[in-house]
Amino acid sequence: MPVTHEPIAARSWLFAPGDSEKKMTKAMTGEADIVLIDLEDAVAPDSKAGARPMVHDFIKAHPEQRQRLWVRINPFDGPYTLLDLAAIMPANPGGIMLPKVYGRHDVEKLDHCLSALEVANGIEEGSTPVIVLITETAEAMFHTGDYKGAPRVVALTWGAEDLADSIGASSNKDESGAYTFTYELARSMTVLGAATAGVTPIETISADFRDLEALRARAEKVRRDGFRGMMAIHPAQVPVINAAFTPTEEEIAEAQEVVDLFAANPGVGAIGWKGGMLDRPYLARAERLLKQAGKGR
Repeated sequence: MPVTHEPIAARSWLFAPGDSEKKMTKAMTGEADIVLIDLEDAVAPDSKAGARPMVHDFIKAHPEQRQRLWVRINPFDGPYTLLDLAAIMPANPGGIMLPKVYGRHDVEKLDHCLSALEVANGIEEGSTPVIVLITETAEAMFHTGDYKGAPRVVALTWGAEDLADSIGASSNKDESGAYTFTYELARSMTVLGAATAGVTPIETISADFRDLEALRARAEKVRRDGFRGMMAIHPAQVPVINAAFTPTEEEIAEAQEVVDLFAANPGVGAIGWKGGMLDRPYLARAERLLKQAGKGR
């Protein structure tokens, strides 16, 4: 029977270069919900062969942390993907990030590779979850809604830098530092694609790790837009992200009040509350927030 994966509840996803044991250790001992050990952009081509056994040994040495230790492998459009998987899967990482996809077919290809390696290494077939970077190529932008039922996928995220390279743009931001239309579109298509697929949408990185106030404002904004977590490139960003994506006591109390109000009035479609009217979408949002806070069904 195929393994069924639930959408992942993880607020902070911290990258750590796979060729630095010191940085992997620092990331693991911090507060990040997920540590993304990176074999792609953070590791130079000449260092990838040496990084793979380091990543394997690091995961193997920390079995109690294994579920938090995910690996970003190299994309299928280069020569490194299968070498990455063959090296790290014997350590049974908590999950895999697949970057620079061109569409769902890349996810299905990864599923086949993972299944073979799981069986070969005595790991339950289908048990390794996947997060997909779905906007890093121009072609992938046309397939952001195609991941419903895709094997292993528990989350979708997006990226702006590789997308800019893919389309030949000289920048992805305007004079004020805000993303221009194409990249805001990529963000919107990611949250819509995740909702279509029934998986968790994760916001991309904030490159300026020193500006924590801007990070806080952005994290709070994208949470209101529907994102459930965010990538980080520096440990200092993690507490800010965790706080932004954790419902406050005030939010929890208000959501519980809405749920209780509808429970006390079964069968109604809309109900008065605090001088306004609430309908069923308000109830659904309240129930979702309580579930996110670990207090709902």
